[in-house]
Order: sequence, then C-alpha cells, then structure tokens
Amino acid sequence: TLEPLQPAPAPTNLTQEELLSELQTSMSYKVLDGNVGYLRVDNIPGQEVLTRLGGFLVTHVWKQLVGSSALVLDLRHCTGGHVSSIPYIISYLHPGGTVLHVDTIYNRPSNTTTELWTLPQVLGERYSPDKDVVVLTSGHTSGVAEDIVYILKQMGRAIVVGERTEGSALHLQKLRIGHSDFFLTLPVSRSLGPLGRGSQTWEGSGVLPCVGTPAEEALEKALAILTLRRAVPQIIRRLEEALQDYYTLVDRVPALLHLLATMDFSAVVSEEDLVAKLNADLQAVSEDPRLLVQALRPREYSPMTEPEPPGPPGAAPIVPEDEAAQRALVEPEFQVSP
Repeated sequence: TLEPLQPAPAPTNLTQEELLSELQTSMSYKVLDGNVGYLRVDNIPGQEVLTRLGGFLVTHVWKQLVGSSALVLDLRHCTGGHVSSIPYIISYLHPGGTVLHVDTIYNRPSNTTTELWTLPQVLGERYSPDKDVVVLTSGHTSGVAEDIVYILKQMGRAIVVGERTEGSALHLQKLRIGHSDFFLTLPVSRSLGPLGRGSQTWEGSGVLPCVGTPAEEALEKALAILTLRRAVPQIIRRLEEALQDYYTLVDRVPALLHLLATMDFSAVVSEEDLVAKLNADLQAVSEDPRLLVQALRPREYSPMTEPEPPGPPGAAPIVPEDEAAQRALVEPEFQVSP
C-alpha cells in the first residue's frame, strides 16, 4: 500500500504578520534605470494568501511597479507555488474587458479537471498591454512558475529570457511504500495546456526561452532588449523621414509609410531581428531590392576615424555609468540605402 505523507500546515493557521514575513523572504522589487520595474518571486503564494494580503501587495508593491515603462518578472529562483495563484498573476498582465481560458488542470487522485480563467476584475490596476514584459528563467525554474512562463509565452505577452526551465510538474506527491523506509515521488496533477492547442506542454520538457542565455546573464540581456525596443519608435521616425526626403520612387512612399506605421515589432528582441523584419517588409511592399536597412556602428561608416589601439590581453571594455552613454553603445545608427 501507498500512504501519502502529512501535508504542511495550511496558511489559515498563520497570522497576517507571519504571512507577511514569509512573503518578504520570497519576494522583492525595485525600479531600475530607465523606469524598468523589477519583481523577483522565489515562491508563489496561493489564492488564500493573495486574497488575505492582496490590499497590502497592491499598495506596497504593485503600485510601485505598475507605472514603470516595462516590467521584468524574475522567476529564475522560483521552485514552488500554488496552482490557485495562476489566474491572479496572469490577470494583472492581461487586458481588462475579456476573460481568457489559460489552463486546465487534471488531478489524478480525484480524477477531476479544473479550468483556470483570468479574472474579470482585479484589485488595483492591470499592467498596460502596450508595455513590454520580460520573464527571466533558469534551469531551476519549476512547477507552477513554469506554467506561468508557458502561459505568458503562449499568450504572446512576455519575452522569456534565460535558460530552459526544469520541466517538472504542477504537483509532486511523496508516498511511503507500505511501512517501509522507501518513498515514491510522482506527479499527481498535470496541465492540459489549452493555449498550446493540443501540442506538448512544458511538463517533462521545460519551457524554451525566446532568447537563450546563461541564467546569471539573463537580467543584463533583458535590459539590453528593452533598451533596443525603446529605441524602435525613434528608428521608425528616422526611416520615415529618410523615405520622404530621399527615396527616388516617390509613388511608393505612401505605401511604405503606411507599412511602417502599422508594423508589429512585438517579436523583435535583437538588432538582427529588427533589420531582417524591416528589409523583408520594405522590399516586399516597394518591390525594390535596393531598399536596404543596415545597422552600422559609428566606426563602420566613418572613414576618417582612426582605429583605436588594442588594449592589453584580457582587458574588459569600459562601460559608462550613465544610461544615455550606455544607450549610445547599444543603439545602432540605422541607415536606408535608396
């Protein structure tokens, strides 16, 4: 026979002060340079805790982040959580006015399925759908955190940066085999993943990031991506001006301007992505292969610039401290070749 181990004490047995103390050890936030909100969650509390502490979390955490220009959700160290919290977290990143079926959970011991939907109303404000969300992952990201990453990725709501997640399960249960000292750990619940449209979900295989990078470098990579994406509107304006002022096929300019005004850049996470998308779409509309966008560093197109002498072997590049100078290093100068 198999005997389940006794569960841990329920949150109902904890006072509000004890719940807050637990949250402080598993959650932290700050606003980074460039008005980027950063929220690290190492353990995801359940619905009951979120209900009891919702007002506190909205007032003291969420209100400090909802006004940011972009949000980084750090789940690299998140290895535990409760399924009941999934609708709460997803709802704050989903537009109001509609509800979305985000998951269906099958539980084997009870032979039941439970549908998870976003909430029609939330306490406080939802995060604007016009703002970028980046989720950081590692090989240790597991369980409920993986489901949240999977849902946000399938929704197209977040850019996932980091490593493939663990590929664990929503609920693992440890059973004693008879009265022996042997135990069996096995998944007893699984995600049916309606957003995946019948394809394999993350369990057993993990969630692949949109941008793969070592976990310890994921935050730096995310900030670089957000810096590029903030620069896109200005780059598009410069392209529009160049086409209006210089492009020789004047009759095709209106169609090109309309294209630039309606292009979707939600999948752009690198300079290469941006250049490839602009060239493919601009050349398709103009039917002109000579119309070419390139990303060039200043030293690549300044013939009078003397090459700098190489530094000593192993020398690290000097990175300026202020954001404007950092942006100058990572933002390319886009040119149009008519």
